[in-house]
Amino acid sequence: MFKSKSKANQLAIKMALALILGLLSGVGFLLLREYLLNSGNEITWSSINSLLFQDINVESGNKAIGLFYIIGQLFTNSLQLVIVPMVFTSITLAMCKIADTKKLGRISAKTIFGFLITYFFALLLAGTVGFIAHKLGAFNVNIGDLTGQSGSVGSNPLKIVIESVPNNILTAFSSNGKVLAVVFIAVICGLAINALGNKISILTKLLEEINEILVKFLDVVITKFGPFAIFVLLTRTFAIYGIDHLLPALNYVVLTVICLLVFLVFGYALFVWIFGKVNPIPFIRKIGKVAMFGFSTSSSAATLPLNTKTTIEELGVDNEIASFVLPLGMTVNMNGTAIMQVIATIFIASYAGYDINIGSVIIIALLALLASVGTPAAPGAGAIILFTLLTGMGYNNDAALIVYALILAINRPVEMLVTSLNVVGDSAIAVVVANSENLLNKEVYAA
Repeated sequence: MFKSKSKANQLAIKMALALILGLLSGVGFLLLREYLLNSGNEITWSSINSLLFQDINVESGNKAIGLFYIIGQLFTNSLQLVIVPMVFTSITLAMCKIADTKKLGRISAKTIFGFLITYFFALLLAGTVGFIAHKLGAFNVNIGDLTGQSGSVGSNPLKIVIESVPNNILTAFSSNGKVLAVVFIAVICGLAINALGNKISILTKLLEEINEILVKFLDVVITKFGPFAIFVLLTRTFAIYGIDHLLPALNYVVLTVICLLVFLVFGYALFVWIFGKVNPIPFIRKIGKVAMFGFSTSSSAATLPLNTKTTIEELGVDNEIASFVLPLGMTVNMNGTAIMQVIATIFIASYAGYDINIGSVIIIALLALLASVGTPAAPGAGAIILFTLLTGMGYNNDAALIVYALILAINRPVEMLVTSLNVVGDSAIAVVVANSENLLNKEVYAA
């Protein structure tokens, strides 16, 4: 537990250093460019740009080296590499655990209802704030010189509904742009596996092992190569395009943190009060240390033992309820992740020049719900699964990928707060379910 906390803190420090050094390096190259161009040394800057920053995929980069561009592309490609298999295995296994809830009858139904209620209000808050911010221009930036291509107004967003059910399973797994179809297949497979019970134990074990491999792969990519890649990507972005591109990112962080804090402080208190019919003050007072531990580790899995102990011993939830709701919630109840993903997707789409309307926000929210259910309970997983929303919505031009890399660099405080919401939400639902079953010790709860 403490090892994972130390590891998370080390990664946070490395990401922060990468962000600071990347900005300093980028501004340094930006000032160098301005000096060389203004002093008539265009050839010198052209050589530096060709060596470090040039996009080698375009015609003007046929003879360039583009070292920073290549490193950045290798990093983003390695992240995209695991999108389809991770989404499939994570959601399939999540559906397996949900299907197991049939043995608990009423308790399972109430638990899933609690998950859906908190998800609905979390997505409503995030979608509203994100859409208003988009309309006010808080996420906008002039990208005409950033990518050489703009976003697209797109077609009818309801086409995503049709494309969510594929007519060929191989094509669904052959492109990151077909992620929603992969989600559909994963849900069906997960439910079918549970309906068949122990007959499919080998496949279930295989999926678990594949998922562990993918999580380990992402852990290595993010922890070992992430900070260096972030440095390279930020240096290239600000060296060429300027520091004004950081302001929309700052707006994203501030708005997301505000939404998360509002839902953490007021959302769960109202949920416990309205649906649990108990005084929310003891809940807020006792769950604080769980929220802080989740914040420091950025891992729902690492926080589970403390959350279980607090929920049973201090909040008075029956052991049977807590032992069922908390592990299941750790897998599928990701309100904080959903809030972050909705606002981040709207931010990226705005930044990259895509058209955003109420219909697309609704689709983003639905995709965020499905993607959050399949998010591994590990540090940084939410930002990785964010790729699901981007590819599912078709937000994949060069600007979208660049700003996604920027989010990886600046998202650490957001991810830490996201985990706090996720774990506190699990405990809140356990309290509500326990009270509805007369399995909440109110004397212990109020003490």
